[in-house]
Amino acid sequence: MTRLQATFLALVAAQAAHSVEEYSGRLYESFAPARFVSGLISQDLQRGFLIGNVTLVTFGLWCFFWPIRRHWPSAIGVMTFWVAVELINGLGHPLWTLVQGHYTPGVATAPILLILSAYLAWQLWHSKQQRAAQ
Repeated sequence: MTRLQATFLALVAAQAAHSVEEYSGRLYESFAPARFVSGLISQDLQRGFLIGNVTLVTFGLWCFFWPIRRHWPSAIGVMTFWVAVELINGLGHPLWTLVQGHYTPGVATAPILLILSAYLAWQLWHSKQQRAAQ
């Protein structure tokens, strides 16, 4: 497994931990976008949130085992998508917490998402520079 692949897998694992924190903190009750998305999936917001997050982590594992591990041409785009999502997640939670003035579900694991997604972005940029130099 390459370092790039290991970083991506760590990011998916961090997202799983982040999802557990959000679920246990009942984010779907306190954050309007989470309520909205959960409601699109199920009338039971708790169930909708759980299904959405299990789907997200499962999709991350699928991305790892197929496009990324098998070096599909889409692998770079897939990883770039995850970098964008997790950078937003990693920055959004602390900002929301500052606005609220108290703990909000997901803020404890958000720094891990931010660090891993920034590191993955750096690795992607560095690998692009290496490919361009060849």
